[in-house]
Amino acid sequence: MGLKIYRPTSPGRREMSGATFEEITKSKPERALLQPLRKRGGRNNQGRITVRHRGGGAKRRLRVIDFRRDKFGIPGRVAAIEYDPNRSANIALIYYADGEKRYILAPLGLAVGDTIKSGDDAEIAAGNTLPLSSIPNGTVIHNIELSRGKGGQLVRSAGVVAQLMAKEGEYALVRLPSGEMRRIRSECLATIGQVGNLDHRGIKLGKAGRKRWLGWRPTVRGSAMNPNDHPHGGGEGRSPVGMPGPKTPWGKPALGYKTRKPQASDRMIVKRRGSK
Repeated sequence: MGLKIYRPTSPGRREMSGATFEEITKSKPERALLQPLRKRGGRNNQGRITVRHRGGGAKRRLRVIDFRRDKFGIPGRVAAIEYDPNRSANIALIYYADGEKRYILAPLGLAVGDTIKSGDDAEIAAGNTLPLSSIPNGTVIHNIELSRGKGGQLVRSAGVVAQLMAKEGEYALVRLPSGEMRRIRSECLATIGQVGNLDHRGIKLGKAGRKRWLGWRPTVRGSAMNPNDHPHGGGEGRSPVGMPGPKTPWGKPALGYKTRKPQASDRMIVKRRGSK
């Protein structure tokens, strides 16, 4: 998919760019694979804001994506490549031989008319899904499971790719897009190839209103707030932070301080991202 640069007919159009949607072959989604998507404005079930700067935006409907890829041994034909407003990657509509229709993430190079398959006997080709134990070392993969049967959780954004580095016993060593090296059980499934829509990262929104269409509200500096709203707030005129180091809105150190809680899966990390 390419990018189109808009002419600077207004200040908002200057430096703005968008997708050309050359790969898209179908404009209307499959009705049976749609679900309503209720907006929550960043609020949880108690009505409290847990994700800031969310709200508004264009109305969307949820496309039901098959992240599990559990149609083993049944070939499927790519019927269309579609746009999904809920993610950066494009999606592919698959017609399976048994009559079922499903959406999957569209990998790079997958075209209408291609055949995909899931299972141990599937070929090493873009769009096919196999257990890590059946994938050769060095293969590029995406949509990787962390727990068998839960569905792909890793490497799902536009243009990202992971690589299977090695296999040892019950575990496979995978290099993620962040540079992190992680051990994953060899029985977990992964899809061959790189996620498509590589040019997504080159899109420039150009104006604040386009950000609002996507459901993002404005971000306010802490120093512009009152002291009861942010640790950086208050003071006469433009005031410094006035404390040892910058803080988050909840008083936690914002620079150089590790705030991540220990996770059960941390023991599977062989090399952390950013480490030398």
